[in-house]
Amino acid sequence: MTKKIVLYLLALSAIAIYSCKTNYPKADLRYTLIESPAARERGENLTWNVCGQCHYNRETGKFTGTQMKDLPKFMGKVYAANITQSTTYGELHQYTNAELAYLIKTGITHDGKYIPYMIRPTMADDDVNDIISYLRSEAPEVKPGDINPGNTKIKAFGKLATQLSGKPQPYLTGIKRPAKDDAVASGRYLVDIIGCFHCHSKSIISLNYLHAEESKGYMAGGLKFKDENGRKVWASNLSPDKETGIGMYTNAEFFMAVTHGKALGGRELRYPMKRFKHLTQKQSDDIFAYLKTLPAAHHVVKGR
Repeated sequence: MTKKIVLYLLALSAIAIYSCKTNYPKADLRYTLIESPAARERGENLTWNVCGQCHYNRETGKFTGTQMKDLPKFMGKVYAANITQSTTYGELHQYTNAELAYLIKTGITHDGKYIPYMIRPTMADDDVNDIISYLRSEAPEVKPGDINPGNTKIKAFGKLATQLSGKPQPYLTGIKRPAKDDAVASGRYLVDIIGCFHCHSKSIISLNYLHAEESKGYMAGGLKFKDENGRKVWASNLSPDKETGIGMYTNAEFFMAVTHGKALGGRELRYPMKRFKHLTQKQSDDIFAYLKTLPAAHHVVKGR
């Protein structure tokens, strides 16, 4: 038996083993949603910045979901869910508020399945509340959009990669937002909950969702994706290295990069780095203040 066949059989065995691990403990908690105009306003900002990059559909003008075109071919076809209030194609009507909070924190769906790309275990309790408040609101982007974003079909090796990329996180409570006047702490928190480190670290498989800074290659870039035309694109180095990172940026230049996709020298940032147009100047400044405290990683990223 050749080495190639052995490796193939081992891979199939691994898929069989991991495919059995599809059911996890469901949400079993009491949850009281606290609603207010301020909660909905902050929830709107967070939903756009945390969820909108995948779930917002420019054609419908709602969070009706889109295809994740940046994933490698072995994953198959993956579509971000419709998270409007539609009772035909939307996901929200299937969830209680407790189940939504549980999903955001742990990655476990209402029926006990695990989705590794929806994990924010360190999100402040108030921010989870505010996102849910916005999703339940009368905002036009979340009102019923009866659109099927597409049918996800994950290939065998994609299922294995999904399982290897992480595991459900604990449901942590009592987490507070950083003080508004602490720019570095606020920036670190935003990098965490927006998920900047998910793409700008070394590998999705080695991400540490509880302690983001312990992820391999944290914020030094290099992770490979595809743009909307299937061409290779690599995540930028966001460490403060002056030659290969963002060490030469000013606050204003960083803001233009993340909100308008305009990097230094006029370079246009490519998909999947979409425009964070709902990121405020303060949020951008806080993220930049935090990034400047990181060790400068001299890491030349391909395509630069």
